[in-house]
Amino acid sequence: MEHNYIQILYLVSAALFVFGLKGLTKVKTARRGNAISALGMLIAIIATLIELGVGDPRWIVGGLLVGTVIGGFAAVRVQMTEMPEMVALFNGFGGAASALVAISTIYLVLVEKNVVQSAAGEMGGASAINVALSVLIGGVTFSGSLVAYLKLRGKMRGEPILLPARHVINAILFTSAIAIGMFAAFGPEMPATTVLFFWLVLVVSLALGVLLVIPIGGADMPVVISLLNSYSGLAAAATGFVINNAMLIVAGALVGASGIILTKIMCVAMNRSLMNVVFGGFGAVDSAGPKGSTEYGPVRSGGAEEAAMLLDAASRVMVVPGYGLAVAQAQHIVREMGDILEKKGCRVEYAIHPVAGRMPGHMNVLLAEADVPYDRLLDLEQSNSEFKEIDVALIVGANDVINPIAETDPSSPIAGMPILQAYNARSVIIVKRSLGAGFANIKNPLFEDPKTMMVFMDAKKALQEMVAELKQM
Repeated sequence: MEHNYIQILYLVSAALFVFGLKGLTKVKTARRGNAISALGMLIAIIATLIELGVGDPRWIVGGLLVGTVIGGFAAVRVQMTEMPEMVALFNGFGGAASALVAISTIYLVLVEKNVVQSAAGEMGGASAINVALSVLIGGVTFSGSLVAYLKLRGKMRGEPILLPARHVINAILFTSAIAIGMFAAFGPEMPATTVLFFWLVLVVSLALGVLLVIPIGGADMPVVISLLNSYSGLAAAATGFVINNAMLIVAGALVGASGIILTKIMCVAMNRSLMNVVFGGFGAVDSAGPKGSTEYGPVRSGGAEEAAMLLDAASRVMVVPGYGLAVAQAQHIVREMGDILEKKGCRVEYAIHPVAGRMPGHMNVLLAEADVPYDRLLDLEQSNSEFKEIDVALIVGANDVINPIAETDPSSPIAGMPILQAYNARSVIIVKRSLGAGFANIKNPLFEDPKTMMVFMDAKKALQEMVAELKQM
């Protein structure tokens, strides 16, 4: 009866996870989806503790308290611009937890019981293989996520770091991890030796994770983060098989599948191949571009007053947010500007590129924080179908995602990448600190377009001055 009760709780948790993920697919229901998923996780944890019958609750309560304090502190202190780094850390710690649980299971099964036989002989070949997979995937996820965190944080060079023969080295490390894992699972009949070899798998996988991510440039981090998120789910699912926990298998599978789907969406949005991500070297393009590609001819520049005049005369405005808006924490002031224009009879919408910012959905999160109406957030296809009817496209801190070269230059690093076609608007205002290149390090001809006005200012300051001018008009 107790077993059936636990399985029912697991089933409820799984259903809540599915409904939670469904809610996360839309900005309007994302907060509710997150709460539903959190409730499902709470039920799953309680059911697992009941099933395991943990003897000393002090460790559990202590862990919950420590985790709650750390999580609460992070939630309060972390800025929205730092959210990609936090997501990378979450992915990494999830992978590390899976690897450590798998190794600790081997320790409990073999060492503490002093069993003189192989891991496969004691727990079955499938479970032993799953231990190796959990350690391998978890280690790659942990170290790869730390590299992604350091790149996003600016603690490591954002450009691709290309080691000689990196593909050969990665292949050797991957093959070695598999071989050591299989030997650890089926080979030694000495408990301590078996555990030692699984630790060696973890060391090799940590090195592999670093080498897989360092060749990836900062512009491609959204794809990397979603892929590592999938890896963390796969590691959790493998660990679920190790400890025979159905809920962990389901949760890991959901995370792994949704991460892969999101990775595919990101790859399409950046015109990249998923195989490039899986086999490393992703984003390792010659980002220097053709000689002289970042040199500009005459550009038309103006100040906040001229920009405000254009906006005041417009009947439709499309705001294109980018990472510059996130860095400047200008989402609230752009919402205020939108409200002012709406009161003047102007319709204001927001064009969201799938990879604008540094993680999937970065711009959606920022604008949702500022309470921008959900129905005004348009995706790539919706935005591009509207730009020809837009009077002013206001681009705040975006560069590569509105670069026409993606459609006109087959030799460009971003060739074929779907972009926001802001060039179709009747007038374009670009708020940017300078003519500096974006992540792709290539020229953007939209800056030279006669209908484009460059406003060389910090995004928040520029928008604040535009708002002040609009209030006087």
